Amino acid sequence: MRRRLIPRGLGTRLVAGFLLVSALSALTTAALTYRQARSAILERVQDNAVHELRARVDSLAPDLPARPTEADLRALTRQLDRSAGAHEWRTAAVFREGGPVTAGAAAPALPAELPAAASAARTALAQRFHHEGEPWLALALPVSSAGDSFEPSGLVVYASFSLASEQQDIASLVTAARAGALPVVLAAAVPALLVARRVLRPVRRLRAAAEDMAGGALDTRIRVTGEDELADLGRTFNAMARTLQADAELRREMEAKARRFAADVSHELRTPLAAMTAVTGLLDEDAASGRLPAETAEALGLVAGETRKLVRMVEDLMEISRFDAGAARLDPEEVEVGELLRRTLALRHWQDRVQVETPEGGLRARLDPRRVDVVLANLVGNALRHGGPGARVRVRAEAGGEGAGLRIVVADDGPGIPPEVLPHVFDRFTRGAAARAHGEGSGLGLAIAAENARLHGGTLTAANSPRGGAVFTLTLPRQAVTSPGERAT
Repeated sequence: MRRRLIPRGLGTRLVAGFLLVSALSALTTAALTYRQARSAILERVQDNAVHELRARVDSLAPDLPARPTEADLRALTRQLDRSAGAHEWRTAAVFREGGPVTAGAAAPALPAELPAAASAARTALAQRFHHEGEPWLALALPVSSAGDSFEPSGLVVYASFSLASEQQDIASLVTAARAGALPVVLAAAVPALLVARRVLRPVRRLRAAAEDMAGGALDTRIRVTGEDELADLGRTFNAMARTLQADAELRREMEAKARRFAADVSHELRTPLAAMTAVTGLLDEDAASGRLPAETAEALGLVAGETRKLVRMVEDLMEISRFDAGAARLDPEEVEVGELLRRTLALRHWQDRVQVETPEGGLRARLDPRRVDVVLANLVGNALRHGGPGARVRVRAEAGGEGAGLRIVVADDGPGIPPEVLPHVFDRFTRGAAARAHGEGSGLGLAIAAENARLHGGTLTAANSPRGGAVFTLTLPRQAVTSPGERAT
């Protein structure tokens, strides 16, 4: 598997989430601070400008005649321009709506909608706008007649000035906010790592405990502290572990009792079955000599056949019991594999029905011939029994590669193993449909064959050939094979 460039564990996600929240918090705070600071700066500039313009106008307006001329207005705007101070505004004045606009040295930049709004206004108006790519502030100040109450005199004074310096101050706030957000996020990494480590510590303990249980340590428990969800998960895990341990102990106890029962029953049946076999053997001889009536001879043959099946079943049960008890042992010796195959077939009179293939020059191996004989007898017997009438069975022995020392393949050209049976073919008491129909076999033969293969340190596998038929492969380790003519030590 390719290693991921970016880890995607829970710890990484916790740290990333913590940093994301920190970054969003820092950016949100910076945005709100910037917005408030920007509004405060602009409002302060606007209020100061209105206050300063009103003060200048109030000091100069009393000297104007009731109906000022254009020359009077020009003189007024020039005086206002000279007293602009830090704002460096440009001013203009208009008397009566629709009258000519009189400016000072330079006409101020005004938004189009401001004069119309100022004609009906009773207080100062301010409007921000953009002029030649820069932010500007425009003011409109209606001048009142002398007296306590506000009475419009018809004179309106306009002023506008650039907000470029204020814009630079606001831009510096943005830069400071951006520069301050990064250290906040970096500083948040330390508590994020600490929090992630603290949160994931019980998760790691839980994972380690689960791995121990998967390895067979059902007495594994974890230490639980706290009252949060992870603590509840730990308590649930411990309860599950106790239940599994109790179930496993109960199952082992029941399996041990079942194995003892099978071994005891097999042992107890062995003696009476030996006597029954001896008696039925004698009666078989009488039946074969013709001294018994035909019906009696037929019944006797049926009893003798079932007795032999029962004997084989008891022997299989005793063999399985030895495997379960760990009492089965190997008696290895060096043999010629081809000779072992032919002897197995000859003992059961199968030599004319089975084709044997061995390497030229022979193939020697160190193994337990009795147990390999049991394996081969089961495999070849199944192939002949389930392959159908006239079935052709092939047995091929070869020296394998890639860690396999000896490979013996038993194949037939029958219907093969049903797909639903194939995964369980080596389970105990598993029998094919044909065996169930005829009552043949105990369902333990292949299980015993697989146990004998494992006892040698090898494997036994089953499959269906693409050309049809079943294929069983016995694989023994490399140490089991010696070269032709070489003697194993």
